[in-house]
Amino acid sequence: MARTTKTITLSLPPEMADMIEELMKEEGRTRSELLREALRRYAEEREWKKIYRYGELKAKQRRIIEDQIEDIIDAHRK
Repeated sequence: MARTTKTITLSLPPEMADMIEELMKEEGRTRSELLREALRRYAEEREWKKIYRYGELKAKQRRIIEDQIEDIIDAHRK
C-alpha cells in the first residue's frame, strides 16, 4: 500500500524546537500536526497577500481610494 504522507527533515534553532515541544504539550498535538498547520496558514496568508496586492493594483488603475470602497461594494450589491 502506498504512503499517504511524505517524510521530510527540518532543521530549527534550539529555541524554536523548544517552542514546538511546549506547544505539543499544551495542545496535545503532534509535531507533524503543528507544522502542517503552520505551513497551511503560511500558504493561506501568502494567497491573501496576492489577492490584496491585486486589489491595490486594480484600485490604483481605476483611481479608487480606500474611502470609496464600501460605497462601491454597497452600490454593486443593490
